[in-house]
Amino acid sequence: MNNSQQRGASERSQVRRAELIATGRKLFADTSYDALSMDDIAKQAGVAKGLIYYYFKSKRGYYLAIVEDSVAELVARAAGEPDLPNAERVRRTIDGYLYYAEHHQAAYRTIVTGGVGSDAEVLAIRDAVREELVATIAEGAYGRRAVPPLARLALVGWLSGVEGTTLEWIGALASDADADAEADAGVDGDAESGPRQPDRDRLGALLVRQLRATLTVIGEFVPECPPPTLPEDAFESTGDLAPVTGSP
Repeated sequence: MNNSQQRGASERSQVRRAELIATGRKLFADTSYDALSMDDIAKQAGVAKGLIYYYFKSKRGYYLAIVEDSVAELVARAAGEPDLPNAERVRRTIDGYLYYAEHHQAAYRTIVTGGVGSDAEVLAIRDAVREELVATIAEGAYGRRAVPPLARLALVGWLSGVEGTTLEWIGALASDADADAEADAGVDGDAESGPRQPDRDRLGALLVRQLRATLTVIGEFVPECPPPTLPEDAFESTGDLAPVTGSP
């Protein structure tokens, strides 16, 4: 086999592996890890079970590859466009994070909650994505990824709040979608359906404001990390994540 043929075979192999991961993401989105057998996975993927073992060695290896792929997409979306001004990069980071959670809800829950129980490797993947996101925010705020321990702890605390808020938000979005489907189908629901969930832009504006407050507090406790020297409205300029005034 010449070099050209080898490259072609390698590319086909990568495409096939990516297709299997995409199939697995859909399967694990609707079915728990324990409820899916390798036979089920192979049937749904339309391939021989041996092909999955060839690429991933085991069901757990397959699952870990799916989690790692989801994490890579989340980090890439959140950390995109590094050449933007710092304040805009912070806004885009938060927007990318929320976009991913909104459009890949099952994968997001897996990343944040650690997936299948107390699997150490899945938890390590989760911790790695948290570290990357904290470093991305630090770089956007201070121009450097490494910050003193107290500043890092404050950013981790903010990110933990973001995770909890986002989990609550996507759960409520799913409930809103179910209510809409029932209404479209003519199914009677509660007389009072309650307020709708905020859209991504509005929630993003809230999280940006909370981050700004966190950066201010960090500056009080860690003098070497003063709040970014930006115009008063730097985190509030018009754009995708501009705060919404008035009644919702």
